[in-house]
Amino acid sequence: MLTTLQTPYSDTRAADLAWALGREPLPALAVLDLDLAGARLQMRLLGASHQVLLEEDRGTCSETVACIPGSSTPLPLGVAKRLGAWEYEFAARVETLSAGSFAGRAQELLALVTDHPHGLAGTFPGSPHAFTAMLAQRTEGQVRWRTWHAYPQEGQLVVTRTRVGVRMPAAAL
Repeated sequence: MLTTLQTPYSDTRAADLAWALGREPLPALAVLDLDLAGARLQMRLLGASHQVLLEEDRGTCSETVACIPGSSTPLPLGVAKRLGAWEYEFAARVETLSAGSFAGRAQELLALVTDHPHGLAGTFPGSPHAFTAMLAQRTEGQVRWRTWHAYPQEGQLVVTRTRVGVRMPAAAL
């Protein structure tokens, strides 16, 4: 699903993004509700930010990547945590691209997400390459999502990937 977000950038630079787990739902500009084989997933676009809310019989998970006033947790390169019965893994990277490469990558990503039944993308007025996009799937008992936050004025693309799945019991020694 592709939508035009009727708002100016709320995050102005890739370096302004922060990561948080467990936040309450924030006001969203666009929302996609999915049922992924019993897992209820809500993808939320918050301007140039995102929030994912996952609910399943085993528990809930809330991931937010946004400019969070007063946050002391910058966007980490990687996180691995136990959340009740789940293992949570998060990874992020920043790609810096030339103007031409950025435009091509933006078009590819928007086409991928727009045509996917579990995809949500929002573009901003004024630049066809200013967007936030999300894509989710469930495979082998795990829920996974990827996000892309585009900052064309900097030539930067923030890419995240998350995996949430059942904790595997430790092997007996």
